[in-house]
Amino acid sequence: MIDSHCHLTAPQFAADFDAAIERAVAAGVERMICVADCLADIDPCLALAKKLPGKIFATAGMHPHHAKDFDPEKDLAIIRRAAGDSRCKAIGEIGLDYHYMNSPKEDQQRAFESQLVLAKELNLPAVVHCREAVEDVWTIVNHVRPQKLVLHCCSERWEDVKRFVEAGYFLSFTGIVTYPKSDVIRETVKQCPIDQLMVETDAPFLAPVPYRGKRCEPAHVMEVAKVIAEIKGVSVVDIDRITTKNAIEFFTLRP
Repeated sequence: MIDSHCHLTAPQFAADFDAAIERAVAAGVERMICVADCLADIDPCLALAKKLPGKIFATAGMHPHHAKDFDPEKDLAIIRRAAGDSRCKAIGEIGLDYHYMNSPKEDQQRAFESQLVLAKELNLPAVVHCREAVEDVWTIVNHVRPQKLVLHCCSERWEDVKRFVEAGYFLSFTGIVTYPKSDVIRETVKQCPIDQLMVETDAPFLAPVPYRGKRCEPAHVMEVAKVIAEIKGVSVVDIDRITTKNAIEFFTLRP
């Protein structure tokens, strides 16, 4: 299985990183996409990918929380340089977040579109954060039309995100799908074609049931897979096989 989105450079893993990776491997998680959420996080993500080649891969991008500091000329050059590393498999985490509003909408939109254009130019997948901003995310995506895109930590209604799927893009689901009050997300899982679906943890955040309230880690992606298997009416083995294939093709990983 592949954890398609985790933040292994987060300080929550500083004390037991090696043990967390061992637990992931023991749980059947063979590969992890370590996602950068700011420019300062890019090199540490690449360093982990270098430390554990073939097991950890990296991304490069600026999260919308930091968009107020986005300098198109300087920052895109940093991301472009990182994207030249073979261990960097996507541009992300980029997008819009209108819940916390740590950056003004206009700054978020400018940073998102600029990075999305770069992803398209470099023919790299875009890992997109969308929180309470689906209409504006779609407007920008529909304008740029990158080759590959995933809505990470998808928590939207199917009616709002099916246009992404119809455009050929992916939805990725976290431990939120296991929460008792997540019927809307489970319905989106039910409607999403299985060949356009990935699983992730977003570790160290959003630990699934039965680990809710604790630090999340890549090993917990199996709990996400179990619930998705129930929703889809297939075995966990099938979800493992299909989502692994999806992630390999999406991120252009070696089989």
